[in-house]
Amino acid sequence: MKKEFYWIAIVLLVMWLVRLVDAVIPLDLAAYGLHPRRVSGLIGIITMPFLHASFSHLFSNSVSLVVLLGLLVATRQSPWLLAGLTSVAGASLLWLVGRDANHIGASGLVFGLIGFLIVSGFLHQRLVPVAVAIVVGILFGGTLMSGVLPGADGVSWDGHLCGLAGGVAVAFLAARN
Repeated sequence: MKKEFYWIAIVLLVMWLVRLVDAVIPLDLAAYGLHPRRVSGLIGIITMPFLHASFSHLFSNSVSLVVLLGLLVATRQSPWLLAGLTSVAGASLLWLVGRDANHIGASGLVFGLIGFLIVSGFLHQRLVPVAVAIVVGILFGGTLMSGVLPGADGVSWDGHLCGLAGGVAVAFLAARN
């Protein structure tokens, strides 16, 4: 179990290294971001969570990911499979229905994990998952409500919404198994 927590650090380290490289040797993030309904944008389903427009963007996603991935690893079997499915489900949905834009960042995964942890907590109807669902709801409820509505320019609200939907779908899928 302990080594599962190391993977959180590794995932975040990769995100930070990509951001550092981009700061020193600017990468063409548009080439690796998710572009809905474009074949060239399919790569973004995998790369989007590792690409961030700024250090503040990455920092806010990192803090959320530490908490959410920590809860996932501490309370679920196969946490990395669930995180991967959540990320791919949300990003795939975004590729199908998202606005025509270059979507980057791990916010879709963050919202997916929020949705997964809340819904699966209540689907399992056991003390620990329900407690986790309540904690996640309290910690991220405001972000959840404001993040899925159209608003600020440059914010992928549709990425947040698709991530949330992907997390909810994975929660139902995991509950059936």
